Amino acid sequence: MLDRRDDPGADTVGIMSMPLSRAMSAATLAYSVFALVKPRHIGDNMTSDPVQQPHYDVVAYVFGGRDLAISSIGVFARSPQAVRAAMLARIACDVADAAVLGPRADADSRAKIMGAALGWGVLNVAALAIDTRREGTRGALV
Repeated sequence: MLDRRDDPGADTVGIMSMPLSRAMSAATLAYSVFALVKPRHIGDNMTSDPVQQPHYDVVAYVFGGRDLAISSIGVFARSPQAVRAAMLARIACDVADAAVLGPRADADSRAKIMGAALGWGVLNVAALAIDTRREGTRGALV
């Protein structure tokens, strides 16, 4: 019986699967670093009130840490099931972000906030659906 350690392709097969989901995870990973380095971007987009803007920094730190963890799994996991789980978590977070931040945004920023969160979620759904179809995985997206 061939041991996985004896198979030179064993370490790369998993990493090469789910390419669109991994690409979206890599993009979200980059965003997570940005959120941690420049947290004020959320406050700047949520409100024009400079007194309120700093209150959103904590949200950026939460998003940065959360997205760093989830996206790392999406990028580096060996199994398609782990990538799929990370993508489903990411999609749920996108919907939650829109639901939580959208109503709190200034009226002139609301569409941009909702569009960014839900738009990213739709791109993640599309990537996962295409990858799932390509992989021939049963059970659709879940």
